[in-house]
Amino acid sequence: MPKLEYVSLGRRKRAIARLRMSAGGGKITINKRPFDDYFGRDNLKQIIRQPLELCEAVNQFDIRVNVCGGGLAGQAGAIRLAIARALEKFDPDLRKKLKPAGFLTRDARVVERKKYGLAGARRAYQFSKR
Repeated sequence: MPKLEYVSLGRRKRAIARLRMSAGGGKITINKRPFDDYFGRDNLKQIIRQPLELCEAVNQFDIRVNVCGGGLAGQAGAIRLAIARALEKFDPDLRKKLKPAGFLTRDARVVERKKYGLAGARRAYQFSKR
């Protein structure tokens, strides 16, 4: 029997996470590194585990993620979205839990571009009257 694998994609800010989820013992690998080594901060680890804890599937799947771009917080958000999408592919009934929690919604907020004549996106240079 072929090994069933669920493939999904998640994005957040500039980060893109490509995920492969298969039945297993709960091992999470990110960029060929153990989950705990890649993310040092506990709040980022918690963000990634949220969809699994909500669906009570913490130790049911082995998850391999290839993530690039952005910072660690953006990467954690991208991985969370990818996990939620893979769980929905595994069992469409889980959508009833994941959707109200906001795990299937792509966070569209990105950095606003810098405008000419300004110091940043909205910040103006200091004005001196005299």
